[in-house]
Amino acid sequence: MNTTEKFHLPVDGVLEMFNTFSRHHRSQSPTLTPVLQQQHPKVLSKTSMGLLETVKGRWKQQDKRAVASVSSDPLPHRCAAVPCSTGVIKSRNCHRIVVLGAPRVGKTNVVRRFLGEDFQEQYEPTAEDFHRKLFHIGRETYQVDLLDASMERNFPAKRRLSILTGDIFLLVFSLDDRESFSELCELLGEIRAAKTKLLKFKRPARLPVVVCGNKADLAAQRAVSRSEVAEALTQDVTFVETSAKRGTGLEAVFKELAIMGGLPDETSPSRHHLVSMVTYQSLCASQWGRRRSRTPCAVVDPLVRRPSFGSDLRLVLGSSTKANKPERCQIQ
Repeated sequence: MNTTEKFHLPVDGVLEMFNTFSRHHRSQSPTLTPVLQQQHPKVLSKTSMGLLETVKGRWKQQDKRAVASVSSDPLPHRCAAVPCSTGVIKSRNCHRIVVLGAPRVGKTNVVRRFLGEDFQEQYEPTAEDFHRKLFHIGRETYQVDLLDASMERNFPAKRRLSILTGDIFLLVFSLDDRESFSELCELLGEIRAAKTKLLKFKRPARLPVVVCGNKADLAAQRAVSRSEVAEALTQDVTFVETSAKRGTGLEAVFKELAIMGGLPDETSPSRHHLVSMVTYQSLCASQWGRRRSRTPCAVVDPLVRRPSFGSDLRLVLGSSTKANKPERCQIQ
């Protein structure tokens, strides 16, 4: 056997060992080295075994770091790290509004009005929209996330997770569609049950819900009367008739949402003006900006994305876990 042949034999053996090692590593087999010695008795030299032990040690270190990273990973925070006097927006100033309702009731246009946008006449089915509006009011900063969970009506587990992560709820139905009102009543019951179970209330608590009866401008086609709504809804639920097309009633809706979230009245679109992200950040970051800006302003974050399913789930599990007493939170 010449020098070239003696050189290639150990290399081929080591490559084959690594393939075998990878398979055993996935199954976490503790008897890896004896198995390899039985399978490759002629190939394993002292150099090969040393290389094998080095690689095995490195992978063990990677496993330990991965476990440590998962165990020490903090619970997700809703607040964006926006430059301001405190570095981040205070947690008490961060709220998520979950918008629910049947299709074609005008949820998207109600959300558009809150974001300071115009009414959109052409209907386009909404898969899922997540918006974030940042406010600079006085010397405080606020964050309001809006989740339009339109398509989650066909995915109960995902809809339930959205309900559990919501702080305030805007339920929309159409006054000319009786079925949409029936669906709203079912959603209201689902929200009440989910929140009661998550927060472990012994008695049903007041729900942070605003019910919006949209399309009030279609009076001739009205199918749900005020008496029916009053009879179906409990006294702790706020009901407002609106027209997203004409803009009527929306100011009352936004004011009620602000009250339920402990937000200033200036979060209503008519009480502040929109600015660019650069202007907003400069107002939050500089002493000059905080002293100069007395007029409430806001900006819609153009780059925001909805947090992942895992992030929302961990947020829910964290809110339902007492100190040193982990409890199971079921998403069914």
